[in-house]
Amino acid sequence: MLMGTSVVHPREVWKSALLDSAAAVVFIHNHPSGDPAPSREDRECTNRLVEASKILGIRVLDHIIFGQTDYYSFADAGLLT
Repeated sequence: MLMGTSVVHPREVWKSALLDSAAAVVFIHNHPSGDPAPSREDRECTNRLVEASKILGIRVLDHIIFGQTDYYSFADAGLLT
């Protein structure tokens, strides 16, 4: 799975949360371009992580993308239902 130009695998993302017995997580990354609008890959990655969270019983509170002067919140956009 791609996030921007970095490959993200759900197994690696969830490893720390599982080892720490986390009840919830917030995903955060930046867009070096400065535009915080989520790419198609950002949306797909978030959807896969949210689906995995349902199986794992760990709540995804938000996925925030930081740009140069602004940010995008999947929770604020209502995309984490």
